[in-house]
Amino acid sequence: MEIGSAPISRCSKEHQKIYQEWFSIADSDGDGRLSGGDATKFFSLSNLPRQDLKQVWAIADSKRQGFLGFKEFITAMQLVSLAQAGHTITSDILNSEVDFEKLQPPTLEGLDVLLAKKKRYSSEPEENGSAQVQSSPAASWFSSTKSAKKVSLSSVTSIIDGLKKLYVQKLKPLELTYRFNDFVSPVLANSDFDAKPMVMLLGQYSTGKTTFIKHLLRANYPGAHIGPEPTTDRFVVVMNGLDERSIPGNTVAVQADMPFSGLTTFGTAFLSKFECSQMPHPLLEHITFVDTPGVLSGEKQRTQRSYDFTGVTSWFATKCDLILLLFDPHKLDISDEFKRVIGSLRGHDDKIRVVLNKADQVDTQQLMRVYGALMWSLGKVLNTPEVNRVYIGSFNDKPINEGVVGPIGKELFEKEQDDLLTDLKDIPKKACDRRINEFVKRARAAKIHSYIISHLKKEMPAMMGKAKTQQRLIDNLADEFAKVQREHHLPAGDFPNVEHFKEVLSGYSIDKFEKLKPKMIQSVDDMLGYDIPELLKNFRNPYD
Repeated sequence: MEIGSAPISRCSKEHQKIYQEWFSIADSDGDGRLSGGDATKFFSLSNLPRQDLKQVWAIADSKRQGFLGFKEFITAMQLVSLAQAGHTITSDILNSEVDFEKLQPPTLEGLDVLLAKKKRYSSEPEENGSAQVQSSPAASWFSSTKSAKKVSLSSVTSIIDGLKKLYVQKLKPLELTYRFNDFVSPVLANSDFDAKPMVMLLGQYSTGKTTFIKHLLRANYPGAHIGPEPTTDRFVVVMNGLDERSIPGNTVAVQADMPFSGLTTFGTAFLSKFECSQMPHPLLEHITFVDTPGVLSGEKQRTQRSYDFTGVTSWFATKCDLILLLFDPHKLDISDEFKRVIGSLRGHDDKIRVVLNKADQVDTQQLMRVYGALMWSLGKVLNTPEVNRVYIGSFNDKPINEGVVGPIGKELFEKEQDDLLTDLKDIPKKACDRRINEFVKRARAAKIHSYIISHLKKEMPAMMGKAKTQQRLIDNLADEFAKVQREHHLPAGDFPNVEHFKEVLSGYSIDKFEKLKPKMIQSVDDMLGYDIPELLKNFRNPYD
């Protein structure tokens, strides 16, 4: 499975050197990111119509980052070359029969003058042919709020850096003031914003979760075990790396460049059942997979877990871009634990896809009955009026059992597999949009949380009877939520789970909470109403 635009591997070494020199000219501030303003100046040398250049940018910046890195710049230059040769620029052109390795660089008017000027300047300072990528200053914002305040939103070089700045400057102070990190979600780090899109696989044991990942990678990842018994006994994050290795959970949780520091809240008992498998793979350059232990069916087995399984899946659900629920025709029952796990995905319905795996083990008539039974089971657990998308197929390396399913079944499975792969291929393209979506959801949740906390504080007496009042507030928390909702005209669906909130709240003294700080709330409102729309406007297609 291949993802993304024309990769650097489809460009000859000789042309790469040429493009590297061009990139260093186009990138005026030398940060390894070609902004919209720099791109319009450089691309204008091609003398192509504005409409063609608009399409070139849209395809090259398919992830909608708001800038072009060196790889995306090569894609843009190859598209410019094709446009100059008379090709119509469409998103399908990268998958066409064009030999990108032999494709000549485009003709750029006036480039010789720019190259000569650069050689004149580069003879004085250090000369280096490669495009140097400076480390993003955004990392320092998370350790020092002052450094974030010095940077204006108009000077950030990507949408993600803009979100980092807004988080540190406006949202994080609100979260810390009202202990959002203790009640809902840990404070975000720099690595949380920079993480690759993640896909989590959930299901009962032996529904083919590990085999599904192996099928996509066309290889086993380090530490993968496949069998009919419950083989995967831990959460495994499958990531890209320079070599094949497994990293223990405690080590992963303290690495600043990995987005898993929040998992420390689940304790050593969980971290001993968590690991990261790294391997060099082109697909893993774009997507990270999360393989999970099989959900258990017995209540006794569930209680023997030494960590909060549902809590962990909920944490990963927040971070993931896609959640695949896997079933097989012989395991359609949804156990109590699986029901709890699916319930913990509340608020992430748009990420859930259902996969009926190993469907070639039953004939067409049985498959119809199995599909009906699955939809009936899901209808009792997923409390939504909308029907979830169900992919039917056999996602492994073996050929489809045509003797059982027949030619019609084979054709159906192939189409379903193509649809699912298309869904997966779209993940990197939608990653930036998903980041913005999750950021806005988090900001709204933090705002509602601050209203709840400040309301509870306001209800506490000044002197006597604090313990009794606190107990009364906790016992009647649902009524207090309703009061906050009415007072601030908030949607009921955005409020946190009452039982979970009660559980955390009982460990705190409400009297120690902060009163409502309108300036903080206003700052977050300004961020949602003005700063984020302005950020998106600054990094839209420069030819719009």
